[in-house]
Formats: sequence, C-alpha cells, structure tokens
Amino acid sequence: MPQTGNRPVSKSSLQALSLSALGVVFGDIGTSPLYTLKTVLALSGGKPDRAVILGTLSLVIWTLIIVTTVKYVSFAMRIDNDGEGGILALMSLLGVKLKPRPVIVALGLIGAALIYGDGAVTPAISVLSAVEGLDIVAPSFSPYVLPSAVVILVALFFIQSQGTARIGRAFGPIMLTWFVTIALLGICGIARHPSVLLAINPGYGISYLHSGGVAGFLVLGGVFLCVTGAEALYADMGHFGARPIRLAWSALVFPSLVLNYAGQAALVLQGAPTSGNIFYRLCPPALLIPLVVLATIATIIASQSIITGAFSMTRQAIQLGWLPRLKITQTSAEGYGQIYVGAVNWTLMVVTCGLALAFGKSDNLAAAYGIAVSATMLATSALLFIAMREIWGWGVILAGGIAGAFIIVDMTFFAANFSKLASGGYVPLLLGGFAYGVMLIWHRGATVVSARLQEAVVPIGTFMADIAQRQIPRVPGTAVFLTRTKEDVPPLMVWHLNHSRALHQRLFALTVDTESVPWVNDAGRLVITEVAPQFWRASARYGFMERPDIPALLAQAHECGCGIDLSDLCYYVGHETILSREDGKGLPKWVAACFVLMQRNCTHLSEYFRLPSDAVVEIGRQISI
Repeated sequence: MPQTGNRPVSKSSLQALSLSALGVVFGDIGTSPLYTLKTVLALSGGKPDRAVILGTLSLVIWTLIIVTTVKYVSFAMRIDNDGEGGILALMSLLGVKLKPRPVIVALGLIGAALIYGDGAVTPAISVLSAVEGLDIVAPSFSPYVLPSAVVILVALFFIQSQGTARIGRAFGPIMLTWFVTIALLGICGIARHPSVLLAINPGYGISYLHSGGVAGFLVLGGVFLCVTGAEALYADMGHFGARPIRLAWSALVFPSLVLNYAGQAALVLQGAPTSGNIFYRLCPPALLIPLVVLATIATIIASQSIITGAFSMTRQAIQLGWLPRLKITQTSAEGYGQIYVGAVNWTLMVVTCGLALAFGKSDNLAAAYGIAVSATMLATSALLFIAMREIWGWGVILAGGIAGAFIIVDMTFFAANFSKLASGGYVPLLLGGFAYGVMLIWHRGATVVSARLQEAVVPIGTFMADIAQRQIPRVPGTAVFLTRTKEDVPPLMVWHLNHSRALHQRLFALTVDTESVPWVNDAGRLVITEVAPQFWRASARYGFMERPDIPALLAQAHECGCGIDLSDLCYYVGHETILSREDGKGLPKWVAACFVLMQRNCTHLSEYFRLPSDAVVEIGRQISI
C-alpha cells in the first residue's frame, strides 16, 4: 500500500497522488530540457559532429538512469525516517535517532545548506530560459527578456504569502500537459533523424569521454544539469509516498525527458544551429507562443517547488534546533506542507533577482548551477552507505560496491562542476556557506545558553521546603512554566518567586523536545509526573515535521486528571538578554554577537508555541555566554 509520510493510503488514490506529485516533485528536473542540451553542446566547443552529439546525448540519458532511476528512485527512496526523506531526515535518522554522531550531523547540515544556495539559482535560470523563447518569436523583444523575467520572479515571491493551496491543485494537470507536450515535440524531432536513438548505447558516452580529454570531462558539468531536481524526489517522499513518485517517474517523466533530449539532438544532427535555444526549435512556428507560455508556467511551478521546499527545510531545521525561530504561517488547513516563511521568502527573492540581473542570460547562469546540488548528492551517497550497513544490515563489500559506485559518479560530477567555480559556481557555495554558518552559530549559542540555565536549577525538595518555611502565599489558578530544564525546579519559577513573592496553587513545568522522527503519535506525546503536591513536571515530544501547540497539549493533560483549569491558566516564558562573558571563557565575541543578533530577531516563544497572548507573562533575565 503506498504511503504518504507514515500514513497509509488506498490503492485507488495512487494515480491521484502521482498526478499531484508531477506538480510538486518534478518541476525542476522536468524543465531542465529548456537549457541542458544547449549548455552541453556549447561546452563541447565548435560545431558538434555526429560523435559529439550522440556522445553527449548518451551521457545525458545514462545520467538520468544512474543518478535518478537507480540511486534515488530504486535505492534512496527505500530508506526513510518514518516516511520522510531528504538529507535532513536521513541525517536525523543516522546521526541522532540511531546514535549521536556529530560528523553525520555536520555532513547532513552541509548538504541542506547547499540546497539553499542552489535554490536561489533555480528560479532565475528556469524563468530566464523560458522567457528567452520569445527571442525566436520576435527578435525585437530581446531587450525585454531580462526585465520580463525579473517581473515574473518578483510576482512569484509576492504571492507566496497567499498560499498555494488553490494553485497547487492545478499544478499536477499543468505539468502533465507539459510532459506530454515535450514528449510529442521530442518524437517529432526523432522522426527527422531516427538514428539519434543509437545514443541509448552507453558506449557512445564512454567513447566521447575517452576521446574528449579534459574538454570532454568538463562537459559533465553541463550534463549534470539534467538531474539537478533529483534530490527533490527524495525530499518530497513524505508528502506523497515512494510509490506514487516512482510511478510518475517511470511512466511519464523519464520517458518524456529522454524523448525530448533525443529530439533536440536529432535536430542538431540534421544540421540545426546550436545557437539560441534548441528546445524551441522543436516546435512548429505557429505553436511557438503557446509553448513559450506553457514553458513559463512550468518554470514558475518548478520555482514554486524550490521555494516551498526551502520553507519545509527551514521548518525542519528550526524544529531540530539548527536555526532560530522564524515566523511560520500555515497558509492552508488542508495541507501541512502549505506554509510560508517570510524571512526565507524575501531573502530568496532578493538573491534570485540579483542573480538574474547580474548574469543576464540563462547560458551565463548555467555556470553557477549544479555545483551545490552535486555536493549535496555526494553527501547523500555517503549517508546511504551508512544506512545500507546499519539499517539494511548489508556487508561492507555489497554496501561499499553500490554506494561506492554512487559516490564515484557524484564525485565526478562535483569535480566537473567545480571547474565552473570562478565563472559563477562560487555563488551557491557562498550562499550555502552562509546558511551553514548561521546553523552552526545558532546551535552553538543555544547549547551554551541551555548549559548556563542548568547551573541555576534548585532541587524540588529544597524549593518546596523553602516555600513552606517562608509561608509563600498561594493564589488560585495554574501557572505553566515553559523551561529547558528537565529536572528539579525551573530557574524561571525561582526567578518568578523571588520577584512576586507568591505562587499559584497548581504548578506545571513543561519541557518541549523535538525528536529525530518526523511525527509523534498522540499516545506518546505527553509524559506527566507529579513531583510534589500540586506540582507537575511534563515532557512533551514533537516530531521535526510538527509545530508545537501548547494549549492543545494542556487539554490532553487535563484529560489525564491533573486538575488543570483550562480557563484559568497563566503561561510564564523567559526572555533572555544575551551578554558576552567578560572573563573571556565563553564563546568568541563575534560568535556571541551573531547569536545575539539572531536571538533578538526570533519569533516570540508565545507565537511559536501558539500561546494566547493575553495569558502570557514574560520574565526577563540576563545570561552571559
């Protein structure tokens, strides 16, 4: 039975899920024919002959087979973290859930950070390559291609806050139309020169690489563009399940891509020029404008997928404690994945539009595209080896042979893409490095703050005896203290007592933990212990794909017989003012300063935990790190 996340669905919905997956999972890889082959042939230099054309086409076809079909569809999608896929879910499974391993965590975080880098490049190159089709329709429109692309990109980012629930329903049928169209165009091209199908023989690709020398190796940097969306197949597995994605890929997406690439190559074999956009030369002149419109819509959908993927990855990183709390808006009650993260959206918009303006053409942007994703794929292959050994129980030879082959392929593509470093490849690496630095600084600062808070805990027995000795007044109601400390009395409660010299009759200390699994069953979400009369300690567990809801959680506690009056609750949260330690024993000053900046711009705890604003008391405190 196919799975959506960790939830089973009926077989009757398999086709519907596969159709939906077309619009979310395959947008990036599905629009790659717009720019891949023209980039590959441009890198081959000069006027391509038969050997070059068949060789490069063979490399494209077998890259799709090895990287996407074999590595991701056949192997990676069999390894999931309670139904969730992607490098962060894999990192959480292997580096946190099974046993803590900092090296695996670092590897996963680097891969995730690099996705942000390429995520800024994808919308720019996709939209530019689609709009450039207007050059063929009307060469006089050439000066307006770049401004039009920027306007489309700005509009795309501006509509994100409205949510994509309604638009999303149309994504699948539109992408179905797109794949059928590019397949038909490819068939028309193949009909002009059927011998192009000989490229299915991998010998042509191997021969080209062998005879091409360094130039042939560098062409792999362009070939890799055909699989830059392959990581999305794995990352979006939790939304649709593995089986619908496999069905969509095998039955429609892969055949359509191969046919279109072959059709483009057939045109070049027939003598068509390689200048301009080869993809649009497949189309009859009378249908060119509708094709440009369809291609533009398809690239917008591809860009939409990248943006929402960045939102989803941000939420996972926040829940796992690697990014500061950002405001996350649920834009639809129907789908958990329908979220909006304003800070990420506007940052991506500025960077994406800046890249489009700086590079000007999709041909130029191709140099900046691929290096970050190839590094992420390399990290995924390394994690797959560990998963084969520890989850599947495979021997070193079997796991090393299969994962080693993936690593060799990924390293080859990474090396080829690395050659484009000076001509634009540095852009996604810089963006990814910045994202990784933010993750490290936030996690390190949060860890130090948590350790400093643990120094101020008071044993429960001592605390209760002190209350009785000082005859502290107890007022009606329940006080809920949100705390990081898991034992003894939360420092927040002690500070509150010292300032107010009174306590509520019922005390509730709540710690919220994010587990290394995407979802936690309601039955195991809350553990409550009465540590003293009218004093409860509770530990709440959430998955990294869930958003905490404390009022709903306390309703569950009320049902457990804790005597909580839900109409008379007061929430106490701490607001830390972070200072650098003067003795020089804390974090480096620049690290502390960056952490302070992020901490000041975090979403308030009351909003993050969905607390009612009129029932929250905030207690300020200074912490030196």
